[in-house]
Amino acid sequence: MTDAFMLARIQFASNITFHILFPTISIALGWMLLFFKLRHNKTGDAKWAEAYQFWVKIFALTFALGVVSGITMSFQFGTNWPGFMETVGNIAGPLLAYEVLTAFFLEATFLGIMLFGAKRVSSRVHTLATLLVAGGTTLSAFWIIALNSWMHTPVGFEMIDGRAHATDWLAIIFNPSMPYRLTHMLIASGLTVAFLVAGISAYRWLRGDRTPSVMAALRSGVTVAALLIPVQILVGDMHGLNTLEHQPAKIAAMEGVWETERGAPLLLFAVPDEKERTNHFELGIPKVASIILKHDAEGEIKGLNDFGDKHPPVAPLFWGFRVMVGTGVLMLAVSWLCAWQLKRRGDVTPWTARALVAMSFSGWVATVAGWYVTEIGRQPYLVYGVLTTAEAVSSVPAPLIASTLAMYLALYAGLTIAYITVLFHLARKAGYGKPAQPLYPEPPAVGATGSLLGETRHA
Repeated sequence: MTDAFMLARIQFASNITFHILFPTISIALGWMLLFFKLRHNKTGDAKWAEAYQFWVKIFALTFALGVVSGITMSFQFGTNWPGFMETVGNIAGPLLAYEVLTAFFLEATFLGIMLFGAKRVSSRVHTLATLLVAGGTTLSAFWIIALNSWMHTPVGFEMIDGRAHATDWLAIIFNPSMPYRLTHMLIASGLTVAFLVAGISAYRWLRGDRTPSVMAALRSGVTVAALLIPVQILVGDMHGLNTLEHQPAKIAAMEGVWETERGAPLLLFAVPDEKERTNHFELGIPKVASIILKHDAEGEIKGLNDFGDKHPPVAPLFWGFRVMVGTGVLMLAVSWLCAWQLKRRGDVTPWTARALVAMSFSGWVATVAGWYVTEIGRQPYLVYGVLTTAEAVSSVPAPLIASTLAMYLALYAGLTIAYITVLFHLARKAGYGKPAQPLYPEPPAVGATGSLLGETRHA
């Protein structure tokens, strides 16, 4: 029977897995909506207004699910992991509070204007509301990533009577891994939204909806994906080098390196065996791991055996990393192929449109796989080198955790299916061949007030 410690870990993992799906979309979708908005303001072309009207509904749904799942996740700090706040609450508490005060309130305040104010406020105010909501989602990510990064590379504190006390808040916020994690996460969000927008638009295209707004959204998604994926590869390399410096055991597990060696191969396939501390059925490219990690064909990679039992589980990291990278390679191939077709033909073909539909949620796959690599790779620590996971767990009985875990899993599965179903329902419901509704009301034809509104509308 699974013990309470493992059940608590599984429960938190299921919660963070579900939660991260929605901020990953809302962060970048806010900026995509701002792009649609600015294009409409500049050109007056109705296709951008229609694209905005369609995708703002999806943003609202995504935002709501992200908030609900985030609240549930925060409760688990107290129920399942009281040792976390008892030990590092002086640092984690303020960072979480900053996220609520500076980011969530900003999003919540202007979201209503963004969703319902298009015909009640001026174009300038509505654009500003969209900008502030998009900025709020990014600011929220900033604070959460700052805390999470600090848990991986803790600095700027001292331990007094078993509790962490901040000595340098700037060092805590901008800890050694924070810039790399934040950049990597924001680009991952951009790629997730790019493929979602392109995939749903391709679905509408396949159903015969070839209106300008669909093509504008499809082209926008493909272009963003094609531009971001090479940048993500570069940032991922820099992030890997930073991880090698601060968490070498994680890198050893990701690469399946058991013994310290020079000229380590890049393993394309292997079956890690922690009991025997070896790999079976290895298939690799000689020296490439050393070239990637050390930028030297004979660079030395420290093996897992040098860390004793203070290293993370190997198989989840090994396979999670390959799922993330493999999905990224698919993203590169599909986005570049579609970008080439759009440039050459001005349109996609049915089979590339189907590929885009199949890749609609590829960003979720890559993000979850990467998040597993990041979080499991910190084990056995909750705060690296400071607090182990076992030290933070509560004494809640295993049967109670198991029952709530079962309810969580059932609820999350249902909500995820419902979310995806609603997205495609909205795509089917969006009529084609209908003129887009104006994003703003027409100003009155006469009177000083009408003149003023007209000037504001075209500002």
